[in-house]
Amino acid sequence: MRHFTLQEVKSWDRFYRGNFINSISGFKSVSLIGTVDSNNNANLAIFSNIVHLGADPALIGFINRPREASPHTLSNIEETKTYTINHIHADFLDKAHQTSAKYKKEESEFDKTGLTPLWTEDSKAPYVKESSLRYALDLQEIIPLKQNDTFLVVGAIKHIYVPIVAIQPDGFVDLEKVGSLASLGIDGYYKTSLLKRYSYARPNQDPTELPN
Repeated sequence: MRHFTLQEVKSWDRFYRGNFINSISGFKSVSLIGTVDSNNNANLAIFSNIVHLGADPALIGFINRPREASPHTLSNIEETKTYTINHIHADFLDKAHQTSAKYKKEESEFDKTGLTPLWTEDSKAPYVKESSLRYALDLQEIIPLKQNDTFLVVGAIKHIYVPIVAIQPDGFVDLEKVGSLASLGIDGYYKTSLLKRYSYARPNQDPTELPN
């Protein structure tokens, strides 16, 4: 095992350093966030820092990079107060990754990548038609993070679309059955494989394995 000091890490090439630091936090979910501005121009961007914040109320958060580096998603959400989150699957992974390119505001990533916007009555922002698990949110709060000029965007889930085959009797959603991917670092994507599920952990009681 090799020990690295912060001083040594800071001396590395910035792309090498970025890959390294982005990888050590571990596997993450990866999804496409769909937004629209006040003129109904659609935007789509890939995010790998989406986190569950609570179930009641049902809150989801994600980190938006500094405004000058990634402005369109954040500004659209500020304008319309709504957005969608769409899981990514292997059959359109290349198109999903391409949404990370820096297109102009008037250029829709849907058009540029060949993904299909799905407009519904329940959300002003478009879903991704190719995604098998998608949900719409209303903006609750945007929290600036002073340490690196990023933003924590907090949304409340309003509508959810999930294939019935993935929903277990206890409410667990088996994302492996949906084919949702995970990510590592900046540009690594992975399929998942369930090892085990366990019962709720209690003091002085061995957990029991749950049926898959």
